[in-house]
Amino acid sequence: MFIADFLPAYDFHEVHSVSVQAPPDRTFRAVKELTASELSPLIHLLFALRALPARLKGQRGRQLAGTKPVLEQILKGGFVLLAEDADRELVLGTVGQFWKLTGQPDCKLADARAFLAFDQPGYVKAAMNFRVEAHLDHHGTRVFTETRVHAIDSEARRKFARYWRVVHPGSALIRRMWLRGIKRRAEES
Repeated sequence: MFIADFLPAYDFHEVHSVSVQAPPDRTFRAVKELTASELSPLIHLLFALRALPARLKGQRGRQLAGTKPVLEQILKGGFVLLAEDADRELVLGTVGQFWKLTGQPDCKLADARAFLAFDQPGYVKAAMNFRVEAHLDHHGTRVFTETRVHAIDSEARRKFARYWRVVHPGSALIRRMWLRGIKRRAEES
């Protein structure tokens, strides 16, 4: 897994998966092409709630727009593509102080090398992947998404831990609904 190349050690972690009745190439394409309009309205609500403090301060909070691929929007919102193995896995990464009300990444990363080199105290590094594996016993596919978060120092770890206790249930729900959207798109293609 490429995600281990970028965050082999982590402080916070979650993994979710779904079985898809579609071949790996079509499923991976669904991962990349799924649009916000194909996601549950609940995901839009969770993103809107997270963006509310930034909007109240007159800033742009992260929200998903209808017809553009979700991954494309995430890449424009502060994540960087760390690695991609066609039809198998892609890894995104970002750094920030997510416990702050604005929730925006404070540091813009240029590329994977910048992500690996980042070591500024008071921040966390987050990586998320989507991995597609063919089932050996039938024609389907299994899609996994894993999120890893590594705090640069103990202060960032403590602050992120408080934040994670609050947002983790919503984060897990978003990932499970995201996987359901990928499943629907791949199976209906």
